[in-house]
Amino acid sequence: MKKVLLSMLFIGAATYAANAQKSEVSKAKNAWALAKFANTTTPLDATLKSLGEGLKSTDNAIANEKSKDMPEAWSYRALFASRIAFVDSLNVQNAVANEKIAEEAITKAKALDTKGGEKENIQEAETTLSNALRNRAIFAYNKKDFKNALVFFNEVTAKNPQDTSTFVNAGVTAKQIEDYPQMITNFKKAIDLGYKDSESLYSEVISTTFDKVKDTVAGSALLETAAAKYPENPYFVGMQTDLFIKQGNIAKSQEMLNKLITKDPKNAAYQYAMGDTYYKQALDLQGKRNAIDAKKKKEFDAITLKMTGFIDQALPYYKKAYELDPKMISALENLKIIYAFKNDTPNYEATKKLLDAQKK
Repeated sequence: MKKVLLSMLFIGAATYAANAQKSEVSKAKNAWALAKFANTTTPLDATLKSLGEGLKSTDNAIANEKSKDMPEAWSYRALFASRIAFVDSLNVQNAVANEKIAEEAITKAKALDTKGGEKENIQEAETTLSNALRNRAIFAYNKKDFKNALVFFNEVTAKNPQDTSTFVNAGVTAKQIEDYPQMITNFKKAIDLGYKDSESLYSEVISTTFDKVKDTVAGSALLETAAAKYPENPYFVGMQTDLFIKQGNIAKSQEMLNKLITKDPKNAAYQYAMGDTYYKQALDLQGKRNAIDAKKKKEFDAITLKMTGFIDQALPYYKKAYELDPKMISALENLKIIYAFKNDTPNYEATKKLLDAQKK
């Protein structure tokens, strides 16, 4: 009899233990229901305490052999841990620790949830976890902790490699600490993913590659790609013109611009850039002329004649550019300099008047 009674008691204890652990899952579910509808004005410490208690229930559930393979034990564990990682903006270490708990729980829940009953909870935990990473990066950025902000943004992009906005944020953050290679890498990734304002990113990447990284080869390749993609962008057209001129390849620059002008003769940027191909050659000659000994009049006059020829060729393009775009101050400024050089007082005064009006 004792043997039978003992056996019955043992079975009863085992059943109780299993039910007790399943009740921990129920407690976690109830705690999550309350957490989801909690008032947003609830103090952070109270919110974290409530979430911590819910997470503790899942600790108990997964510690027991009878409930450790219940999908909901892990999905709710992921929900609690990801929410803690999301809301704890004061204790980064705690947020990171719970992030790791959530990641492990998500992986385990997916493996156990063969029937898909916890699919929505798992997806919610993943979304919350992703938002937690972004928030941590933004908090660090707003505190001007750019070094850690960059680390956090890079974590987001590693986990969400299609997230264009975060690649942009990582690039902006890298620029703050003058980590130009990382800035370029992140901006280029955003461009490759089709970021909506890739044109602006190209401008940043190209200018940084030339001016900060000092890589003319890479900068030239990027510029060629950007100019082909955005042929009406005056910045890209102007930079290509400058580059060809510096390389001494004026013919290539003018060939490119002639094609563009033929295609779109009313584009002020193209007209201005063509004027530049002549004007900048005149400026280059001016530098050489200034270095000539004053006694070498013949040589001085020969260079002046060439300068005048280039200026005369630039003049109609600058005039056309201003005619097409009356707000193009740069065209007016160059026209004023040209008229001064040519001692054309009436046109000089008229142009100066227009410039003064523009600057008011």
